[in-house]
Parts: sequence; structure tokens; C-alpha cells
Amino acid sequence: MSEPDLLHSTATDLRLATFRLARRLRRERAGDNVSDAHFAVLACLRAGRLPIGELAQRERVSAPTMSNTVDALAEAGLVIRVPSEDDRRRVYIEITDAGTAIVTATVQKRDAALATALSEFDFTDDELRTLQRAAAMMRKVAER
Repeated sequence: MSEPDLLHSTATDLRLATFRLARRLRRERAGDNVSDAHFAVLACLRAGRLPIGELAQRERVSAPTMSNTVDALAEAGLVIRVPSEDDRRRVYIEITDAGTAIVTATVQKRDAALATALSEFDFTDDELRTLQRAAAMMRKVAER
């Protein structure tokens, strides 16, 4: 197989496997009232408060879309708006303890579900290390 063919074939295989795995893991949630988009925003905010514009940019949505998402999360008590101390026009979005609890519980459920799925295949230690290396490479591509 030529290098371009190998690259294309690998990209196709990774896309299919990633989408299937992501779909399977998205079913694992701590709360049914939190959509995938809402969960992504909450997970992003675990690292610290962000202005709504930066949050929209990170999630690759428009500012009005993010505003609607933040409104829903605020109404549910999962985020709060915090005015900037330096600029009255600027508002930060901050996750609440309830929002953090949902993210933590969801991540734990997803990790446990994936660990259970992996354990069903009786992978060798070498195969698990190969998966760890593949995960690191996929993270590089995803974070680019």
C-alpha cells in the first residue's frame, strides 16, 4: 500500500472508530438533563472561568449560540455569571459546584464504561500500551 493510500485508509479507520466510540460513551451521563453541548461547556469551564466569547470560540459556536447555552446552564444552577473586576462590560462564566459534580460523575461513568469494554477483550499489557500510545497521538491531532 502506498503512503498516501495508507494515510487515507488510516484516517478513515480512525474516523469510524472514533465516532462509534464517542457515540457509545455519550450515552454514559450523570444527568439526563445535560446535553452533549452543555456537558462540553461545563467540562471546558472546569479549568477556570472564561468570558462568553472565548467559550464560544473554544466550542466553535457563535456567541449567540453560546449565550443560549449559558442561559440554560445558569437556569439549571450549573454555571454563574461573574462580572469582571477590571471591566464592567466583561462577564465571565464560572462552573458551580453542581456543574462540577455532573462533570466529575459523567467522566467517571464514561471511564468506567470504557474500562469495562476494554476488559471484555482480554488485551495483553503490550496491546494496552499500544492503545495508550495511540490515544496520545489522537490527542495531539485533536488538540491541533
